[in-house]
Amino acid sequence: MSTRLAIIGGDAAGMSAASIARRRDPDLEIVAFERGPYTSYSACGIPYFVGGAVEDAQRLISRSPDEHRERGIDVRTRCEVLAADLRARRLTVRDAAGNETEEPFDQLVVATGAEAAPPPIPGAEAIEPARTVDAAERLAAALDRGGRCAVVIGAGYIGLEMAEAFVRRGLNTTMIEMAPQVMGTLDADMAVHVQRAAEDQGIRVVLGAAVEEIVTGENGAAVAVRTADQRYPADHVVIGTGARPVVALAEEAGLQVGDSGALRVDDHQRCPGHDGVYAAGDCAESHHRVLDRQVNIQLGTHANKQGRIAGLNATGGDARFPGVIGTAVSKICRCEVGRTGISEREAEQAELEVVSATIEDRTRAGYYPGSGPIWVKLVAEPGSGRLLGGQIVGVEGAAKRIDVLATAIWAGLAVDELALLDLSYAPPFSGVYDPLLIAARETAKLV
Repeated sequence: MSTRLAIIGGDAAGMSAASIARRRDPDLEIVAFERGPYTSYSACGIPYFVGGAVEDAQRLISRSPDEHRERGIDVRTRCEVLAADLRARRLTVRDAAGNETEEPFDQLVVATGAEAAPPPIPGAEAIEPARTVDAAERLAAALDRGGRCAVVIGAGYIGLEMAEAFVRRGLNTTMIEMAPQVMGTLDADMAVHVQRAAEDQGIRVVLGAAVEEIVTGENGAAVAVRTADQRYPADHVVIGTGARPVVALAEEAGLQVGDSGALRVDDHQRCPGHDGVYAAGDCAESHHRVLDRQVNIQLGTHANKQGRIAGLNATGGDARFPGVIGTAVSKICRCEVGRTGISEREAEQAELEVVSATIEDRTRAGYYPGSGPIWVKLVAEPGSGRLLGGQIVGVEGAAKRIDVLATAIWAGLAVDELALLDLSYAPPFSGVYDPLLIAARETAKLV
């Protein structure tokens, strides 16, 4: 009798696990259960589809259910796992017709992802989260039917990207954020440049305002968003206030949930206390290499890597996930944003003593066409000068520089070492001293 690997969740982590397991063991029986109609899609690309930069939602799908099936993976879409009995090695599954079956397994990968965390306000239940391809298609269809104004609740990555999508669609767009700044993963002095870029594109940014109600009309659709002191008309509303890991099923089955709210795993993606059970992706914790604690950072990069490691180890491998440092990039209108490691605020929250420096420079040689502003902020450890974090905001050519800082943090470089790093130079790409080198040199003066 062949061994059976069951996977709960058919997106990045789940199907990465399935794919590597299939390559390693051609005889392994693999079954994957996915609640929605699609597998292996790019949720990060949804705002660009909604805004029209990507014309066809199908282009967000890297591998369809049928393509997985052709590779010998039994993908069952529109199937929800209701319960997991880890002792008996059985899943209770309900299909689209409402039929329930018991599905056995020998190895299990939990890749249930994350779900929208809307604010607890009246009317929020009327807003469908645009987190899946089919939901994005429904939102785009609603936009095609018309409307003049939109409101985005939340000013993080998704909120800002969706606000830009609405502006590209020609809508009068308001973005409401309860915090005193946009993009809370940045320090306030860097976030102000992102806010300015959004406002320059016509997005109305309202900060320090809590939404009290999403007002709905007779047909149940949103017509306005109300704060304590103002009512904002809205033909379309998107809630971008973050997401929480989907762990209820796993927790009921006996898996441990960590302080981050995600499932506890070791560096092999194994769930403690349960042989042959793995978790990966947005529902699982990761070890933060700078903060030295478990965190839940929901990014497709981590999900794909963790899923691959879970699938490899489920088939007898011995791979480990080395952790994360919170590297992320985004584009908001003409503004590119990157961050890695820890911010000054995160250092303060973790009671870590740090020094920091911020510089403003140009993305290219000043005389070369297309040169624009770039701001770089570095956070370092006093004494040793070890680089702990970096933030970058600027025009085209700014954001991917964050990868140099991520590599430096990963390798444990000090800022004086970074200041002398042999980076490339040509006028179309930077001045003779790259902005990162200038920022490192300024930070080194403080350590």
